[in-house]
Amino acid sequence: MSFTLAIVGRPNVGKSTLFNRLVGKRLALVDDQPGVTRDLREGAARLADLRFTVVDTAGLEEVTDDSLQGRMRRLTERAVEMADICLFMVDARVGITPSDLVFADILRKRADHVILAANKAEGAAADAGVLEAYALGLGEPIRLSAEHGEGLNDLYAQLMPLADHYAARADAEAPETDIALDEDEGDMEADIPMPTDRKPLQVAVVGRPNAGKSTLINQILGEDRLLTGPEAGITRDAISLRVDWAGPDGQAVPMRIFDTAGMRKKAKVQEKLEKLSVGDGLRAVKFAEVVVVLLDAAIPFEQQDLRIADLAEREGRAVVVAVNKWDIEDDRQGKLKALQESFERLLPQLRGAPLITVSAKTGRGLDRLHGAILRAYEVWNRRVTTAQLNRWLSGMVEAHPPPAPQGKRIKLRYMTQAKTRPPGFVVMCSHPDKVPDSYTRYLVNGLRLDFDMPGTPIRLWMRGQSDANPYKGRKKAAPSKLRKHTEGRRKA
Repeated sequence: MSFTLAIVGRPNVGKSTLFNRLVGKRLALVDDQPGVTRDLREGAARLADLRFTVVDTAGLEEVTDDSLQGRMRRLTERAVEMADICLFMVDARVGITPSDLVFADILRKRADHVILAANKAEGAAADAGVLEAYALGLGEPIRLSAEHGEGLNDLYAQLMPLADHYAARADAEAPETDIALDEDEGDMEADIPMPTDRKPLQVAVVGRPNAGKSTLINQILGEDRLLTGPEAGITRDAISLRVDWAGPDGQAVPMRIFDTAGMRKKAKVQEKLEKLSVGDGLRAVKFAEVVVVLLDAAIPFEQQDLRIADLAEREGRAVVVAVNKWDIEDDRQGKLKALQESFERLLPQLRGAPLITVSAKTGRGLDRLHGAILRAYEVWNRRVTTAQLNRWLSGMVEAHPPPAPQGKRIKLRYMTQAKTRPPGFVVMCSHPDKVPDSYTRYLVNGLRLDFDMPGTPIRLWMRGQSDANPYKGRKKAAPSKLRKHTEGRRKA
């Protein structure tokens, strides 16, 4: 990416709509009410032949205290200082407001390059607002319609010379020797695909509102990148952040971490915006490889926590359970023992999954969480040879033969692993529809224990394989005309 473009402006001027159009996907939540966006969201933008990073920001408001709006403003101002170019958007139908004048003055002082865009400029009703935009002193405004895609050619014309400038600067600052290594080439015998810069490990952090998800990710990043605070439900979008997270051994692992909105009980989710936020978080779970279910140490394993963990298991993701706010616990040993007992009793489908205690505020326990995520990822990609599986199956059947429902004995003949991510196995047997769920659970629990696959979802399918004569029941083929003629001559 040659440069970074930050889209800034008052709430509800269409910043997220333009962001979605530039990245070509509906990544940012869009709604008619103002103040939907709260965090900074980055995306890979494409405009004709230009490739750059675009940042969607929270709406600028004239608040400077420690309120939620004040913290949102400080986060946006930080994005302005970090970006190469700022696209200042105003609403052409509303016209220029006193707030626009204040923010234009801020941008003149803080930003290197500012492009002015009058959005919602389709139709004659916006003419007056476009003319008013000249009063901001930021040059000629681009007449833009983010919703309909109008004015993007004018935006391209203003970005093109700046893009050439940043491309030339990048070439000048590049090192003299740059050896490109194909990171996909490595140990070809290794079954587990290692995360690379091109394909980082996808980690989603999910949980109830106010469990500390954004605070935890800020601690991992080492900077206040996400908006946090005592208010529940601050995060709305599922924000993805790229990080090279180094463990206790010092080796950095490329990861993409998704911060999701807090998930409340379905009956309590009434507002359209919250429904969109929860849906965004559910999509993040489906695209993740490892899901960190974050619990509040004060009220762990509530009904909603169990639903969220069960959702991750049903989606086939590797699961790590992390208990946050551990720094304020007094009786830690007793609490930990109670947590482990509750975990085994309430989530038997995740038996053996890592249970990690952390403090997002102080950073304690992050090394253990790092190791647990890598361990869960490794188990999720585990592959077992067919020879090992069939030796194991013989021992399991000998120790506990399958039942004989209605006098029909079930024979388990052959077993193989059909897939990974998560591990999936196929058992060829007679009468697969008669195998009870209890016996399937017996085999799954044995796989977990004997092949060291704790916590990961395991899929086991029974497939039919019959001993019967394949020709039994077939109709006898009718004799051919030649055969009939020959038999007739013999009889004569």
